[in-house]
Amino acid sequence: MYINCTNNELLIFDKIAKAAKELNVPCYLIGGFVRDKIIGRETKDIDIVCVGDGIDLAHKVAELFNPIPEVHFFKNFGTAQIKIDDLEIEFVGARKESYDFNSRKPAVENGTLEDDQNRRDFTINALAISLNEDSYGNLIDPFGGIAAIDAKVLKTPLEPGITFSDDPLRMMRAIRFATQLNFTIDESTLAALANNAHRIKIISKERIADELNKILLSSKPSVGFELLYKTGLLQLIFPEMVALAGAEYIDGKGHKDNFYHTLQVVDNIAQHTNDLWLRWAAVLHDIAKPATKKFEEGHGWTFHGHEAAGGRMVPKIFTKLKLPQNEKMRFVRKLVELHLRPISVTKENITDSAIRRLLFDAGEDFDALMTLCKADITSKNPYKVKKFLSNFELVQQRCAKVEAKDHLRNWQPPITGEIIMQTFNLTPSKQVGIIKDAIRNAILDGVIENKYDVAFAYMVTLAKEQGINTVNS
Repeated sequence: MYINCTNNELLIFDKIAKAAKELNVPCYLIGGFVRDKIIGRETKDIDIVCVGDGIDLAHKVAELFNPIPEVHFFKNFGTAQIKIDDLEIEFVGARKESYDFNSRKPAVENGTLEDDQNRRDFTINALAISLNEDSYGNLIDPFGGIAAIDAKVLKTPLEPGITFSDDPLRMMRAIRFATQLNFTIDESTLAALANNAHRIKIISKERIADELNKILLSSKPSVGFELLYKTGLLQLIFPEMVALAGAEYIDGKGHKDNFYHTLQVVDNIAQHTNDLWLRWAAVLHDIAKPATKKFEEGHGWTFHGHEAAGGRMVPKIFTKLKLPQNEKMRFVRKLVELHLRPISVTKENITDSAIRRLLFDAGEDFDALMTLCKADITSKNPYKVKKFLSNFELVQQRCAKVEAKDHLRNWQPPITGEIIMQTFNLTPSKQVGIIKDAIRNAILDGVIENKYDVAFAYMVTLAKEQGINTVNS
């Protein structure tokens, strides 16, 4: 075997080879599994291509295991899948493809191994290893995939302009692989990618979002976003992020390039978390700066209110990119809206009230917020970086002390709207909301203790001030 495999994998390949021989169909390991094994990258997905019926082969292979694994198959696509231990094995018949200009869905017909390798997106994904008796373990590398891996370069097997025009999703995949594997994109391949960027319009938003998420989850996401920007793809799929690019000067006063600042923040946060949605918060934390940018005489550039405006943009961007409209989106919005708050409490003489409000508003996401704030430090001045980080450490220490005393994370005021309505025989109204908010603010401001009896007495006082004198017994 050309690649290093575990004993379990070799056992599985022997069974696949046996089943293929019984069916008299040539079969091969192909694609990502071969690539990742050569690179030394962990992989659990095995792709098998056979010159015949992939579904029949999957059933035949399954029969050789005890217990027999379930075969999931999709007749329309001619594919089947079985799971052995933690390995997902997919079977497909070798195919030849031809494309219509207005769709990435090809017309498919049965083909040879050569046809199947020709249709692959990149040379590193066109590698195959024989599982046939007369050539078991031999590598089939018609496009120099091994050389491309050694050179850490991505290129297409056939003419790149045709490859990308046929299936424009391959452009996103090229950038994703370059980001994940730390490969460069071949010069002619990169040029073809930029020339065909407009073709991305025929790809579904869901498929684009999937690739964006994979780029964002890589160890250095800035590589992918910069490639998307330089090839013109980002302008088409995420123009709000492109609007951050560039620095403007008036009277010699300029602001930083917020696009490249954002990329640095994303890379910074990637060193500390694999949480996709926290990484999205880093992408979007300054997204409203172009809309709020203003030059003030004698002061310079300001972006007042960009955090609140950015929060309002988050649901729209998530909708446009087909990202989830659930608690994930609300988490990102919350962090965008709060990302300047910890900075405000680094100032001297800050009150416990401000700390309480920060803890209350951040709730269970306080630690995530602080991770974002620290990632937002992109100064090239090591003294400034050290000072900012030290300030944030003090904020966390101060918050820990207040939290230990007042327990405000995930806190709900002891007096609910229901209690107010039952006590004073009220129906849902603005009046109830005013009383409830006043109690909450009194606790957060330290006017009253965070205790039920104290809050109840305060409620009664508030009600009397509003002319509500009848309290149910």
